[in-house]
Amino acid sequence: MKDPATSDRRKFIKNTALLGAGLVTLPATGFSQGDKMNEDDSIYLIGPREGYSPQIGTLLSTMTMMRTWLIGTIRELSVEQLDFQLDEQSNSIGAMLWHLAATEKYYQLNTFDEMKWGTWDDAVKKEWDVASHLGDKARELIRGNDADFYIGKLNEVRAVTEKEFAKRDDAWIMKSEPFFDNQPTNNYCKWFHVCEHESNHRGQIKMILKRLPK
Repeated sequence: MKDPATSDRRKFIKNTALLGAGLVTLPATGFSQGDKMNEDDSIYLIGPREGYSPQIGTLLSTMTMMRTWLIGTIRELSVEQLDFQLDEQSNSIGAMLWHLAATEKYYQLNTFDEMKWGTWDDAVKKEWDVASHLGDKARELIRGNDADFYIGKLNEVRAVTEKEFAKRDDAWIMKSEPFFDNQPTNNYCKWFHVCEHESNHRGQIKMILKRLPK
């Protein structure tokens, strides 16, 4: 008997390849209800998820894979390792983790609450601005926290993202406005940026780990 999850994954990959080659036209959503995968599936099955519109579920599955990799990279680090800086101009692993949580928080405010970038209230800025901006102030203040602290920050914002994604549809994820370089930018691009931004910093984190004092 064929594994349904494997069959769904192969169908998704096949459809994606054919679409890229211009050999098939998918429905406006890109996927049918039958293509959706269960949340218990492997993180390596990128595609729609139950409880989400097709495009949002696919995006969230990508974000989930990246977040799983990130947490797996830093979960066992000590406070000293999280605070380590390569030099006086570099950011610690801990600061970058809080920075990633802050980035997701601010994109929530921009896309879910439709707030212009930076217009959130002072209470929000007090909690998240230092980590968002990094730099000297972050190097001074973001220290002494264990891995569970940073994982808690990441989980806190991701829970909101998942809840809000479930309320929205593919028309919303494709909605655009002038944003990056004042160019038309849709919500899909903004949230893909949250994911690739995390990938970028995970690469930096892995580089730092190779240079930790023995």
